[in-house]
Amino acid sequence: MCGNNMSVPLLAEAVTLPGTEKETAVVIFLHGLGDTGHGWADSMTAIRLPYVKYICPHAPRIPVTLNMKMTMPSWFDLMGLSPEAPEDEAGIKRAAENIKAIIDHEVKNGIPPNRIILGGFSQGGALSLYTALTSQQKLAGVVALSCWLPLHKSFPQAASGSGNKETPILQCHGEMDPMIPAQFGALTAEKLKTIISPANVTFRTYPNLMHSSCPQEMSAVKEFIEKQLPRI
Repeated sequence: MCGNNMSVPLLAEAVTLPGTEKETAVVIFLHGLGDTGHGWADSMTAIRLPYVKYICPHAPRIPVTLNMKMTMPSWFDLMGLSPEAPEDEAGIKRAAENIKAIIDHEVKNGIPPNRIILGGFSQGGALSLYTALTSQQKLAGVVALSCWLPLHKSFPQAASGSGNKETPILQCHGEMDPMIPAQFGALTAEKLKTIISPANVTFRTYPNLMHSSCPQEMSAVKEFIEKQLPRI
């Protein structure tokens, strides 16, 4: 293995769960607003596969308009959580480049992009969707939990150079989500089907689940990871 984490700022600080045997695949998972990589590293530990390395980076701390400009971990600024809310276009694009730098680093270290899954929860899931759909690297899959597609009006044009038009996406949402209503998740799934092959979009909802995850959802995530990143 070669390559220096220090050249990729998000990687230097990230929580990394190494494989317990030779690593042949990577899962990069992005947390939600105000959180850190630690919580999701714990969730990944519970479903980990021995040949997969899990990387859970921490978002930078920035003032967030939605939360009265309080400074907190956030991948980009948020002005609102509805499909019509104004968006931080420059911040979203910058954040996506930072995630692509992690992918590029793993590729340089010998893991091909088709052995990398990108995923996230809430704002992190939104960023994982945007990053994959604007990336030329063909990934193994995307896991998008309780989230939306940022800058949705720029698609499908924004994905014209994407290597991920045939990449499977697992999208999950709680039916009782008070922050990002399941209806917004359903609209996102429909939008995704206009950008990538519709058969590759799986949208699952969970009754009584609010803005969080549950064991059934995590078991679906594990199954998806096992299917898209089989042992080689």
